[in-house]
Formats: sequence, C-alpha cells, structure tokens
Amino acid sequence: MKTWRILKIAIDIYVYGLVVVPLVIPLLGLAWLVIQSFSSKVVIGLIPSDFTLDNFFFLWKPIKFGTKVYPNIWPVVRNSLILCAILVPTEVTVSSLAGYALSRLRVPGREGIMRFIVFLHAFPGVLFLIALLYFLVQIGFYGKGILTLIGVALIKAGLNIPMSTWILKGFFDGVPWDIEWAALVDGATRLQLWRKVMLPIIRPGISAIAVLSFMSGWGEWLLAYTFLTDPDIYTLPVLITSLVYEFRFVNWGLLASMSLFYIVPILITYAVMQKTLLKIQLVGAVKG
Repeated sequence: MKTWRILKIAIDIYVYGLVVVPLVIPLLGLAWLVIQSFSSKVVIGLIPSDFTLDNFFFLWKPIKFGTKVYPNIWPVVRNSLILCAILVPTEVTVSSLAGYALSRLRVPGREGIMRFIVFLHAFPGVLFLIALLYFLVQIGFYGKGILTLIGVALIKAGLNIPMSTWILKGFFDGVPWDIEWAALVDGATRLQLWRKVMLPIIRPGISAIAVLSFMSGWGEWLLAYTFLTDPDIYTLPVLITSLVYEFRFVNWGLLASMSLFYIVPILITYAVMQKTLLKIQLVGAVKG
C-alpha cells in the first residue's frame, strides 16, 4: 500500500511538473523584462535597483546610438499596424470563402486539396524565401518602401490562408444544412448566404482566426527581416532585432522596455477577445 501511495505521489508530481514548468519559464522571462525595464541597474540580473522610466525614452524621442539613428517608435508601430491591417481582413475573407466552398460546394478534387493543405505545412517557411524574393522582385514590390511592406503582408496572408481555411471548414461543417436550405428557399444567393447567415453563426471561429492572424502579423520576423531593408518601413520585431545586432554593447534596459512595449498589444488583444474565444465549441450544437 505504501509503495502504491509513493507511486501515486510521484505520478502527481510528474503531471503537475509538466503543467507548471512550461508556465513558469515564460513568467520568469516576463518578470525579467519588467524588472529590467523599470530599473536603472539590476544586480545579479534579477534584483532591481533605482526605479526609473528613462528606459522608455523611445516613446517620445528617436533612438540614437553613435552615428546610427533608428526610427522613432511610433512610425515603426504604424508599420506593424499596417501589416496587420492588410493581413487580418485578407486572411479572414479568403479563408472563410474557401472554407465555405470546401465545406458546402461540390468542389472538384476537394479531398486532394485538403490533403495538400496539410502536406504544405510539413515544410518550414524558410524554404520559400528565395522564391518569395523573386516573386516580389518580379511584381515590382521589392525595395519600394510601403509597397514592400504590403507585399510582405500579402505573402504572410498567403502562407496563413491554407491552415485558416482548414480550421474554418470545420466550423462550416458543423452548421446544420437546414439553415442553409431555408435561406436558399427564401431566395438568398450563395454570397448572401455566406455573408448574412453562415458568418454570424461561425463568429467564434472567425474571431479566433482574426486573433491568430493579428498575432502572426504582429510577431512576423523572418519575412520582415529578410525583405524590409529600408529602416523607414521596419516593423517592431525587425527594430528590436537591429538593437541587438547593431549594438556592440547592448542597452539591456532599452531592449527590455521595448520588448515589454511590444507584447502589450498581444495582451490587450487576448483580454478583449477572451470571452469570444471561450465560446468556441462545436458549431453543430447550433439549432435551426
């Protein structure tokens, strides 16, 4: 009996460890960011000393280091928001249309398309960088300032749309056919049916895709770092990376405070959309 109890305690410790450890590690990183951001000096990397707001100077003046002057933070924030403003509606619109078509229409090769979507996600995006660069050059979007930023947003949308389509197809599959038939009998076109009937029903799925799309665009680094060569169109991840790569001696206070500023929109997005995301459930439970 003792052996069984010891084994049960050991299993409980192991299970709780699997849950707690992945949570503690990012929380420690967040705590370090907060401490480093609001301190002029940190002892042994963890103990704050001399509370200050000086590390947040990037909010009201340019970032200078030697002869290098980085863009003011607000134009950079604008660039990140422009990327997200193009990415989110594009991804949501195209993936919801494609998801509806694959779910409700007799699309030739539908099963093959769904398998191909999964197959595509077996390859990392870095493999497509050269091809994507060639594509941007051919359409005249590379090295053209804001056009390059728009090109990055459209490429990111194209990479995200297949999996978003797969997810939304599952939501459309859960909608009873009776609802669709009733709308068609009332004279609705397929486009009206999609916009006025189906989209409101799968609103939780649309919200989830929109949040994931925003996070994907806000955190996009590889495409932005590769294609955005002009500092005037840097996004926040690229600027933060340049602070590490350009500085011979990293200003940890500036880096931590800018990183903390960078994650605030994500936290706000979660806080605002939390109730909607919690409503995600089997859409098949909807009754006509």
